[in-house]
Amino acid sequence: METILKGRAAEVIISTEGPVVIIGESINPTRRKKLVSTLQENNFEYVIELAESQIKAGADVLDVNVGFPGVDDVRLLPETVRVLQDKFNVPLCLDSPNPKAIEAALKVAAGKCLINSVNGEETALQTLLPVAKEYGAAIIGLCMDEEGITHDPEKRITVAEKIIERALKIGIDAENIIIDPLAMAVSADSKACIVTLETIRLIHQKLGHNVTLGASNISFGLPDRESLNTSFMALSIYNGLTCPIANPEKITSIVRATDLVLDRDDFAMRFVEYYQSRQQ
Repeated sequence: METILKGRAAEVIISTEGPVVIIGESINPTRRKKLVSTLQENNFEYVIELAESQIKAGADVLDVNVGFPGVDDVRLLPETVRVLQDKFNVPLCLDSPNPKAIEAALKVAAGKCLINSVNGEETALQTLLPVAKEYGAAIIGLCMDEEGITHDPEKRITVAEKIIERALKIGIDAENIIIDPLAMAVSADSKACIVTLETIRLIHQKLGHNVTLGASNISFGLPDRESLNTSFMALSIYNGLTCPIANPEKITSIVRATDLVLDRDDFAMRFVEYYQSRQQ
């Protein structure tokens, strides 16, 4: 299955057969005080800097989150989208819990965006799915609902199936539904990664949809996070992860290497090109 996203002048194909597409996570005020302060001043220079560095590091798509306490994201998210699309061609992933902000951003966005995200709660399904349909956007479906996050992979699949069914019913094509199995901190639950990996495998084998997740969540609260994230990334790709949301400066090397060993990189071209770009 292929999910096609479009920027102002670029197209990205996310395929269940690979290679992996990287969604850059860094335009997010969480743990970035400078981003909060500059956005409060309506200064987008740091946003542009973050976008440029991520694209250079290997991001194919940019996640855009401008939410922080007190922000008017209905105004700020579309303004940020305009600024980014004036400078860059890559597709955007619009990241907000506020459906009005998502819709405001879609109204001004060029191309075809990805909505991050829709969950299995009735409120989310009723508010965000019609917006996605109206503007032709793809969606990320989170494997959680009114009952929260289950630790049973089969139950997470049931939530995914509910989101897919409702999206199809409203007229959203199957290829425009990407599923997030949810990556939880292994420091809080030693089985958290096993549950996520099994959910990824089931999504890939039973549902056939593209799979995303917040790749760095699993290492929260632990030392040497990079080693943990690297290990989890390779295992996730092997099981069916196709478009992680992560910092490309941290994961592009492991993504290129994993694609190569999984026979998704003819003559190691992408692996060598990325290596050479780092040397320069």
